[in-house]
Amino acid sequence: MLFDLQSRGRRTAVKIIYLGLAVLMGGGLLLFGIGTGTGGGGFFDIFSNSSTSTSAQVSSAEKSAARLVRLNPQDPNAWYKLTYAQYQSAPFDNTLDNGNGAFTTAGRKKLLVASRSWQRYLTLDPQHPSATLARLMANAYSQSGLNQPANASSTMEIVTAQQPSEAAYATLAEYAYLANQMRKGDLAAAKAVSLAPSAQQRLLRVNLANVKRQVLQQSARGTQSGGQAVNGTG
Repeated sequence: MLFDLQSRGRRTAVKIIYLGLAVLMGGGLLLFGIGTGTGGGGFFDIFSNSSTSTSAQVSSAEKSAARLVRLNPQDPNAWYKLTYAQYQSAPFDNTLDNGNGAFTTAGRKKLLVASRSWQRYLTLDPQHPSATLARLMANAYSQSGLNQPANASSTMEIVTAQQPSEAAYATLAEYAYLANQMRKGDLAAAKAVSLAPSAQQRLLRVNLANVKRQVLQQSARGTQSGGQAVNGTG
């Protein structure tokens, strides 16, 4: 899979883009800090006024949201709260992935549940989906979570439609490239560069081009390996 960063070259490429964008955005790239569920913007305040979260609070939030869904199965806001609570309760381990952090096995199982709730939410409110929740679910679909780049890409489009920024479009471009959606990636990359400060545009353009090149090289190697395997059986 293109989003499976097992090869050394692919992992290096993605680390390059993460580092470059982190420098550009001052640590504000959407992919950073979201996985732990402690990102800014008052996300957890949906369920609690406390500045800190505990497993007990998250569990209580999920139970409360599940009850709302049972009582109002056609209410998109109830599904919004349930999806959010399920995402928040997915364990994230900062020691995994060579210290980069990733969702645990139990966390990925919880993300699968959150994904089903998210899809239900989208069917009930397709015109006004939450960009806040979309950011979280894009991270859920990332390599550190469910490893579903196509879903990550489509989810990030919700964010760019409502809250366009160089960081959002750069993230969309990366996901699109990893999903082998080259045209979408090129358009998002161009938009990200156009929104970036002029002094930072060249670095951003180079970083995103590196991601695209690495994905294309990985795809070519996979195709070549597959062809050799077929020829070998003949």
